[in-house]
Amino acid sequence: MPPVTPRVSQVRLVVHVEDYDEAVRFYRDVLGMPPEEAYEGEGGAKVMILGAGRATLELSNTAQVELIDEVEVGRRVAPHFRVALEVADAAGVTRAALAGGATLVAEPTRTPWNSLNARLDAPGAVQLTLFEELGA
Repeated sequence: MPPVTPRVSQVRLVVHVEDYDEAVRFYRDVLGMPPEEAYEGEGGAKVMILGAGRATLELSNTAQVELIDEVEVGRRVAPHFRVALEVADAAGVTRAALAGGATLVAEPTRTPWNSLNARLDAPGAVQLTLFEELGA
């Protein structure tokens, strides 16, 4: 199979949020995602594009989603999509996220693939995994 030339240069996850100001506060101020662009338009339209470091698209079949939920939460809870954010201190960022308005789904848990993963419901109706790679 010949090598594929990548055509995608950026991934943007677009989330419709009912409470725009609360979502901006949480993702920008609590999780520390820096604003890259922001626009306002007619009729009160607003958008803020926040930096999230490197983006990947993770495609998982049903068995994998069930495995991840079992490891992180102990039961199936994942919606159609879940956002996973790599952080340097999963326990500390989880505490900050909870203080900042997220709801705990599962405490930070060490996974079989050697990461520390916490599951949260965050503003904007986004289910988050905060994960810390623990190394070898």
